[in-house]
Amino acid sequence: MICPNCKSQVADGTKFCGTCGATLPVNQPQSAGTYTPPNQYEEYSNSLFGNAVPKAELHNPKGPIRLADMTVSIDGELVPVVDIMLGGQMPIYFEHHILLWKHPGVQIGFRSMQGAARRLFAGLQIFITEAQGPGNIAFSRDSVGQIVALRLQPGQMVEVREHQFLVATGNIDYNFTFVQGAANILFSRTGLFIDQFTARGSEGLLLLHGYGNVFEKQLARGETLDIEPGAWLWKDPSVQMTVTTVAGSQRGGGGILGAIGGFFAGASIILNRFTGPGRVGIQSMTYHPPQVEGAQQAGGQSNLGGPLDTLNNLFGN
Repeated sequence: MICPNCKSQVADGTKFCGTCGATLPVNQPQSAGTYTPPNQYEEYSNSLFGNAVPKAELHNPKGPIRLADMTVSIDGELVPVVDIMLGGQMPIYFEHHILLWKHPGVQIGFRSMQGAARRLFAGLQIFITEAQGPGNIAFSRDSVGQIVALRLQPGQMVEVREHQFLVATGNIDYNFTFVQGAANILFSRTGLFIDQFTARGSEGLLLLHGYGNVFEKQLARGETLDIEPGAWLWKDPSVQMTVTTVAGSQRGGGGILGAIGGFFAGASIILNRFTGPGRVGIQSMTYHPPQVEGAQQAGGQSNLGGPLDTLNNLFGN
């Protein structure tokens, strides 16, 4: 048998190539398993990038996603694994502490981030881990969830909650912005920063981990949606995020009785209000950034302590 990736001779019946680590076809034609993402170019009439903006691939894409000289597969159901066969051209970079396995031929190094001084002042990492093929590498976050695959067109940007991106292709710039507004910073518990990813030169692929199940909402211009602060995952930069209260989010205000009613219904007192146009990704298992070492990272924490936790992070305990 000949490995279709590196053309090395391997024994019949072998599942993996000993030279490059590629998964080998077993009793099936080479063309089998090719996957075309459904609704890959669903029309979004109010998109800043016209009508050819790919829809996010939610619910763990079932077949290989091919981009440049790499092939991406999502395996598993409860705690999904991102399995990537790298060629020798397009590198990838990824969040720390999520590497699951790799072929020995895959080279691991560091990628310096743009605006290092600004990132250092903000307390963010100034280096990120990069992988270069050829070979196989896989990633997984230690939590129940789903993988979101976002195909970014040249110049297209998406904004993502901190610590929820998994992997990005090397042609995607990784930057950040400060959360706008004192109320957002003090009360929404979304963190102080929002990650920004922008494709440069060619189509790029960004993979996110959403806790629980992931849904995508398309907001028309001026349309609003109130979301629990730990439930939003990603958004188009055209979508504005502000803060509202349970009482203020109800028709007619709702007053104190409305706030109490919302509280006992299980809602957070503070909600994030998103205003279109654009897309918003929502995860069903709420996530709040850990406040102290060992703190629970996901699973519906209350956000009543938001102001105190944020001030403690800023000025120390």
